[in-house]
Amino acid sequence: MCRTIVHRGPDDEGIYAHGQVALGMRRLSIIDLSTGHQPIHNEDGDVWVVFNGEIYNFPELRHELETRGHHFYTNSDTEVIVHLYEEHGADCVKQLRGMFAFAVWDQRRENLLLARDRFGKKPLYYGMDGVRLLFGSEIKAILAAAPGLAEIAPLGLLGFFHFGYIPDPDTAFQRIKKLAPGHVLEFSDGLTHVRQYWDLPPYGTYEPPSEQECFEELEHRLAEAVRIRLISDVPLGALLSGGVDSSIVVALMARFSSRPVKTFSIGFPEEDFNESEHARSVAQQFGTDHHELYVEPDIEQTLELLTSTLEEPFGDSSMVPTYHVCRLARQHVTVALAGDGGDELFAGYDRYGSYLRRRRILLFPFGAGLWYRRHFHPMVPPSWRGRRLLYNLSLPHRERYLDGISVLPTSHRERNIFSKDFLAWANQQQSPYDAFLRLLRSHPTSDPLSEVQYLDAKTYLPGDILTKVDRMSMANSLEVRAPFLDHPLAEWAAKLSPRWKLRGGELKYVLKRLAERLKIPKRSVYRPKQGFAMPLRHWFRENPAPALLDILLEPKTLQRGYFAESGVRQLLKEHRMGIRDRSWELWQVLVFELWHRNFLEKKFATKTSTEFLPLLPFGVSSGGANAPELANA
Repeated sequence: MCRTIVHRGPDDEGIYAHGQVALGMRRLSIIDLSTGHQPIHNEDGDVWVVFNGEIYNFPELRHELETRGHHFYTNSDTEVIVHLYEEHGADCVKQLRGMFAFAVWDQRRENLLLARDRFGKKPLYYGMDGVRLLFGSEIKAILAAAPGLAEIAPLGLLGFFHFGYIPDPDTAFQRIKKLAPGHVLEFSDGLTHVRQYWDLPPYGTYEPPSEQECFEELEHRLAEAVRIRLISDVPLGALLSGGVDSSIVVALMARFSSRPVKTFSIGFPEEDFNESEHARSVAQQFGTDHHELYVEPDIEQTLELLTSTLEEPFGDSSMVPTYHVCRLARQHVTVALAGDGGDELFAGYDRYGSYLRRRRILLFPFGAGLWYRRHFHPMVPPSWRGRRLLYNLSLPHRERYLDGISVLPTSHRERNIFSKDFLAWANQQQSPYDAFLRLLRSHPTSDPLSEVQYLDAKTYLPGDILTKVDRMSMANSLEVRAPFLDHPLAEWAAKLSPRWKLRGGELKYVLKRLAERLKIPKRSVYRPKQGFAMPLRHWFRENPAPALLDILLEPKTLQRGYFAESGVRQLLKEHRMGIRDRSWELWQVLVFELWHRNFLEKKFATKTSTEFLPLLPFGVSSGGANAPELANA
């Protein structure tokens, strides 16, 4: 199990095995390089911990614990978890400020505690193999001990088609789950009990007395979040995109650093996707030791690597530049700070403004929208430019947002892409939208903007953004820290009135004003949001990479039973002829197929189909073989 995740911890390995428990870890040494070897235990040797992450308030916690009589034998942040557990049991997690996934074994009570940080910055998977509970930072660690758990979860894959990632707590495998952010799991007497220990507070309940006080409080909280994340016994730097969030982090790092901050950025030859000029401008403003890397269109080798290491299909194309910038950074540092979380907390996505504008449009009278979707929309040619917008406007308000963040939903909007058998199966399943709608309705918020911000903080942030950053950074043995997700700061931001986040059509209003105060170049602050995405639109047209895209029409792909050949051909035609930009959808289908080939088939090619990869419940496409290719992997 440890060997499967050496990339996450190349510096050290530790194993504790006693009776019915075995704990293993791989260490990336950051704090206390000489004595921080894990697993770590208490004074009596009956409480043991393995831990992934960083606890930023560990000096204060250690002092408090020592005054209560606890004795420490290391200088690491890990040891405070053991003694906090002795004092507070499972509630110890509430006192931790940082990013973490850990397991505590209590020998006296024969109880195992698993815990994941509030936002899910660090991953934690678990599964039951008979009476055994197995857990790890990656699914492949679990499959190394129990390959029989490699049983595909079609509902998890349905979630991938909708959102481009598999939302918590589901995974691509039926009997393996993610521990959701802000949750703990206790395992005793063969039973698991999962409960939530933290959530964001009600949104929009705080109105600062004045603009000046709002800016000052935000700057104070952010500066503290950055300062405590500079604790490290190894070289440290920053991932700098040139956007508002990462630029603010670099500006505050420069304030606390006695030497030039090391910064790292990625560029593209295509100007409409290239942010390197803005990153360079910010680096010059704050005198950083700046490093750049330009990514060329040849992505086949990187895709081969990434889809062979990711145990689940993952459709965010920015994983490729994220991987490369982390690889660049790791050549110089072991820890990097980044601006992740700023968009979710301070309303930085263009889709927020678009959603609020669309809420004001009443194109279909009551009941007419449902009629349109059922009877008229299927007849509208897929290549018609207004087709997707009309479908969106026919939906109830909240569902308009869900449709807007969806990639390949099996609803009427994209049904032509999927096979008839798969659609027949999907129609009988609970919609992946249902869990998202429950989140939209359940959390007390004051306005529509806060509703969707809360939803993204609970779904898109951990499921996509933080998963991407963790997996791409750890593939390069680099630790990435996110000051915006310091939970006291995040709680304050959630409670902040929405007018400080979106004002007069301007996204991230308060952050942009803070950026001005910090002397970040205005040209970088007030520019259209580009996002950290690849120029797929250009690459799939100008450099169509036939060896990659032609995979989508191979019999092997179509015989899996998910896609209709005619629908895939239509996607390729529309994109290559410039009728519509279909790069996003093509990328999802491509990554999904490469995941099958590079992870599932290569990992389980020698196993029997009945033991590991059972037949999928929706059968195969009408032109396929007797069983999906996956079943024979």
